[in-house]
Amino acid sequence: MSVSKHLIVAAHLLSASFTLAAAPTPLTPQTAEYQVNYGNIELGKARYQLPVSEDNVYQYRFDSDVSLLVLSDRRNVRSEFTLDGDQLTPMRYTHNRKGTGPSFQEQTAFAKGQSVVHSRYKDERAKLPYTEVLYDPLMAQLQFRLDMVKGKKELHYAMVKEGEIDEYDFRVVGKERMNIDSGSYETIKIEVVRDSKKRQTFFWMAPDLAYLPVRLTHFEKGSKQLDIKLLSYRFSEPQQDLTSVSSKPQPTTHP
Repeated sequence: MSVSKHLIVAAHLLSASFTLAAAPTPLTPQTAEYQVNYGNIELGKARYQLPVSEDNVYQYRFDSDVSLLVLSDRRNVRSEFTLDGDQLTPMRYTHNRKGTGPSFQEQTAFAKGQSVVHSRYKDERAKLPYTEVLYDPLMAQLQFRLDMVKGKKELHYAMVKEGEIDEYDFRVVGKERMNIDSGSYETIKIEVVRDSKKRQTFFWMAPDLAYLPVRLTHFEKGSKQLDIKLLSYRFSEPQQDLTSVSSKPQPTTHP
C-alpha cells in the first residue's frame, strides 16, 4: 500500500474515532436550557448543568427563575452521586425555593452503608429506610436516560422527595417527530403512569442527544398547564491527557 493510501486510511480511522468519542452519553458533561410556559404565557427559563465528574463523584444542578405578574418562583437544586457500572447511587441532595409564598429548603443525605436516609424538608426531619435502590428527584432523570440507552422496558423509580419515599412509573408511548423553535428532533414519547387521567404528564426524549428531554407538557383536567421546551444544549468531552491523544473532539452545541 502506498504512503498516500496509508494516510487516507489513517485519516479515516482518526475521523471515525473522534466521531465516536464525541457522541454524547447521559453522563457526558452538558448544559441544557429550557423555556417554561404556562399555557401560552412565558414564565421564564430553567437550566440543567452536569460538569465533569471528579473521582467518580458527579454533581448535577438545576436552576430556574420563573414569574407571572407579581408571582415569582426561584429554585436551586443540587444532586451529588456516584456511578457503579450503569447504576447511579445518590449521596446528597438539596433543594432551595424562594419567591411568592413560603420559602423552603430540602436536604437529603443517603447513607447506604448504614441502610438509612436522613431527610429534612422545611422544618420536618425524617429518617427513612434505605433498603432498595433509591434516587433523588434530580439524579433520577439521568438514571432514566441511562436506562433508555440500555433499552430497559420496566421504568420504575423510588425517589426520596419531601421527606417521603415516592414510587414513580413511566411507560413508552412511541416514537414522534418533535418540531419546536430550537429544532426538529426524532424523539421517544414517555408518559408518567397515574391512576387518574385528571393529571397527565408527557415528555419527549431525543435518542441522538443521549435521550436529553426536548419537551415536557403537563395537563390538569385536560387543560395544558405547563409546557417546557428545549432552547439550547451543549455537550463537551472532559479534558484528555494530551500525551495519549493528538487532538480532542470539539464540544457539540446547538443552536
